[in-house]
Amino acid sequence: MARGGYRPNSGPKKGAKYKKRGEPPKKKKKSVIPDDIVEAAKAENLDPLTYMLKVMNDVSADADRRDRMAGMAAPFCHSRKGAGAGKKEDQADRAAKAGAGRFAASKSPTLKAVK
Repeated sequence: MARGGYRPNSGPKKGAKYKKRGEPPKKKKKSVIPDDIVEAAKAENLDPLTYMLKVMNDVSADADRRDRMAGMAAPFCHSRKGAGAGKKEDQADRAAKAGAGRFAASKSPTLKAVK
């Protein structure tokens, strides 16, 4: 049985996306508050989040501007779905609460030598 060498149809298919060795992972760009919002907030002596909420709640402002401000302010006001304790952590917390108080494990008996 032959080993090694050329094998037809082996290797990645044409157009396949794969990670080459030694290639650094791509970093996701964090959302940063645009400079125009920061400058407008400084002009009104407000922090950027307060300014975005003010514009978002202003009925007389342009609808596209209000939508943009709502999208930019959302990560600062609401947590993501996966943030916080998961099912396992929640279950462990409930088990710890149930095992406390009246249903806590009793102390083990102590053995003492009597003379």
